[in-house]
Amino acid sequence: MSALTYPASTLATSTSVIELSALEKAILSNYQKGFPLTPRPFFTLASQLGCTEDEVLSCLQRLQQNGVISRIGPVFNHRRAGASTLAALRAPSEQLQDIAELISAYDEVNHNYLREHDLNLWFVVTAPDADHLDAVIRNMETATGLKVWRFPMVRPYHIDLGFRPDFD
Repeated sequence: MSALTYPASTLATSTSVIELSALEKAILSNYQKGFPLTPRPFFTLASQLGCTEDEVLSCLQRLQQNGVISRIGPVFNHRRAGASTLAALRAPSEQLQDIAELISAYDEVNHNYLREHDLNLWFVVTAPDADHLDAVIRNMETATGLKVWRFPMVRPYHIDLGFRPDFD
């Protein structure tokens, strides 16, 4: 199960670089997978990393605030957990940031991406079932005034989304 997700949940508008602490590097390197499933996972991380739970939480908060990670949580096999689709829309450039924030505000969406294409805002919608998925997409279309194009998965390919950061 993947625990740390990149990139930030709305469109990245900054190209700033932040200096990462040794603890932040350790968290990013070691916990994209194998995040502890315990009653106090951040305490477990702290014990494994030789620091306090508060230090782990502070690091994660800083990473999130700086857009290094967007969320901490499981990545589910959507085919076993409900319904999902890759989706895209054609957002006018002058409304792009507002529309991206509106789409990201849906609980059923955990990230979106800007693409250089006529359909320029891409995202994945995940729901408990097909009816809920349809309702969310209809709601998005009403809220944005734009057609949401669906690209459902035809054939699954396993892709390991984790990566080993090179901090040198």
